[in-house]
Formats: sequence, C-alpha cells, structure tokens
Amino acid sequence: MTTTGSKGTRILGGVTLVLLAVVTVYGLWLTPADVEMGDNVRLLYIHPPIATAMFIPVVLTAVGSLLWLVKKSVWWDLVALAGAEIGAVLVGLCLVTGSLWGRATWGTYWDWDPLLTSTALLFLMLLGYLALRRVPAEPEVRNRRSAVVGLAIAVNVPIVHFAVDWWRSLHQTATVSTLDPKIDGIQLLTFALGFLAVLLATAWAMIHRFRLAWLEDQLEATFLETAVAERRLEAGVSP
Repeated sequence: MTTTGSKGTRILGGVTLVLLAVVTVYGLWLTPADVEMGDNVRLLYIHPPIATAMFIPVVLTAVGSLLWLVKKSVWWDLVALAGAEIGAVLVGLCLVTGSLWGRATWGTYWDWDPLLTSTALLFLMLLGYLALRRVPAEPEVRNRRSAVVGLAIAVNVPIVHFAVDWWRSLHQTATVSTLDPKIDGIQLLTFALGFLAVLLATAWAMIHRFRLAWLEDQLEATFLETAVAERRLEAGVSP
C-alpha cells in the first residue's frame, strides 16, 4: 500500500467525516419538520442514501466472485470478501432505518412487503457468504465455494432494486429519481449531501476493509511458508 494511496484515503476519510457532520447538523436541526410525518421525515436524509449505497459493495462481491473464477486471483477474492462485509453492514442499516420509517408511515416496524422481504433475504445471503468463508477448507476450495455463493447473491440484487415496480407494495416507488414526495430548498440540499456522504463513506470502508483483508492474507501466507520451512528443517530437508 503506497504512501500516496494512504494519503488519498486519509483525505477521503476527512472529507467524509466533515460531510457526515454537516448532514447531521442540517438533518437534525436546520431542516424543518414535515407537515404529516413531523420529525420522522429526517430519516429521509439517511435511509434512501443507505438503500442506494448498499448495492455498490454487493455488486462488487458478485464481480469479485466472477473474476476469481475466471482469473483465480487472490486480489479479486478479497474484493468479494470486503464487498460482502461492507454490504452486510449497509443492508442491515437499511433494514433498521427502513423499519423505523415504516413505523412512522405504516404504523408497523415490519411487513412482508416484497421489497422488505427481498432485502432481508439479501442480508441473510450475505451473512451466509461470510459464514461459508469461515468453514475450514483449503484456500482454493474456500474461494471457489464463496465465489459460487457470491454469484448467487447477485441474482437477488435486481429483485431488491425493482421489487416496488414488479409487485404491489406498501413501499413508495422511485423516491430517488422522482423526488416524490417533492422536496426542495434546504431539504433537497441535505438530501443530496446525505447521498454524497454515504457514498464516500462506503468507498472509504471498502478500501480499508480490502487493505485489511490483503494484510491478513499476506500474514497467513507468511505463517504458512514459515511452517513449511520448519517442517523441512525438522525432517532434515534443505529448503
């Protein structure tokens, strides 16, 4: 990992923290409450950004899985791993913030709505992927199993994305693209800053999780090489 890269991620992290602080101040104090939803409308500045950003690491998990199967590259396997972990966190946050918003708008924290159900399934699939990676196995066997599951996860991505269009749903449609309900002025500014902050935070988290995974992999490889060398010396075989 180069010094330039580290400096770039520090700058990215700093900008992200500033944006998150600005969104917090605007979202909690400077923007007005909604006529119908009251202060619950403030979830608008965090839930849709998370619901959008969560697709990025999930798609990277699928891409990393596919390219590992094609190239057998550890680099892509670690991209898939980082994507699954960050994706699981974001999908979990999406479900939590969505449940809070559902309580305010529908009167219940949970309903077996197509979007909610497919999102919950996506969350479980990501957890399953991460659990599978912990099953003891040779690295190549583990990576192959994980890659297959990573590709299976990708099948659910368009289902989650288009659920409100494909099925009758309690969930409102196309909030991001149509800005419905209509928002403008300081609310629109906060909404846009929320999206930017969450997207930058997602990028920062992906970069750092990949770096950590890479270091863990290199450390594991070093331990393995050391163990093999020690066994050879014990057996009286020169390296």
